[in-house]
Amino acid sequence: MRPRSRLSEASRGWHLLGRATCIVAALLAGGCALNGDFDRVRPLLVTDDMHAWVGRDAVARDGRKPSELPLTDNERQLRDLGYAIIAPPYDRNRWESVFREYGILQEHGLGRPPADKPPMKFDRTAYWKHLHEDERRSETSAYEQLVSDARDDAIRIEPFFANATRVADMDRRRSAFLTQASTSNAAERANVRSRNNENVAVAAWVCRALRDRMSAYSYALERLVIRAPSPLAADSERALALLHARIGQYCRGGS
Repeated sequence: MRPRSRLSEASRGWHLLGRATCIVAALLAGGCALNGDFDRVRPLLVTDDMHAWVGRDAVARDGRKPSELPLTDNERQLRDLGYAIIAPPYDRNRWESVFREYGILQEHGLGRPPADKPPMKFDRTAYWKHLHEDERRSETSAYEQLVSDARDDAIRIEPFFANATRVADMDRRRSAFLTQASTSNAAERANVRSRNNENVAVAAWVCRALRDRMSAYSYALERLVIRAPSPLAADSERALALLHARIGQYCRGGS
């Protein structure tokens, strides 16, 4: 492989600086509201592969290398939709989550644990701590936040797995075609296998995140009912029941 030139390194550096500058400008001009209406990413700062790191990190958990093939439209959407489920809901307003949302940290090898260290163990109490530590005038807002977060996750599940099904179908077709292609080589076949593994790993990561999220919501609801009982607990239970059913529908078995 040809060594990366100084010009290439400089270009990447200016690219990172330019995107970071845009984000800082948006923070200053928009009162820290980087995301736009309905919490969507501002179009000005969007890049096509801003969430490509989701696939790379998904296989890195198992010590595997990512593919060097470009992402298809469906594969790109798989990572975009997956990020919305993987990212903790209470992290979206933290400064480092802004750079994670726009793919800057991961794109440049930052914001992730060292390769020789396992991923941080999931803390099911973190969501409750966020819900409880926020200054609230009454318990009503905490129940409403829990219901909103659980319902949002339930809504995100179906589009993600509909896309994951399309990606899996295309992966099967590509693999079948590759066995008959006369022009393929070993490197290309290895990259196809790596990309198929990436796509499967993204779906598995989403299922793990959903199960963790369900556990965190259940813990938070228990703490809320004990500390501040409310008729709104019934709404929370229904929201969690819906989320649990959706998870069971799409995430069968362990992941």
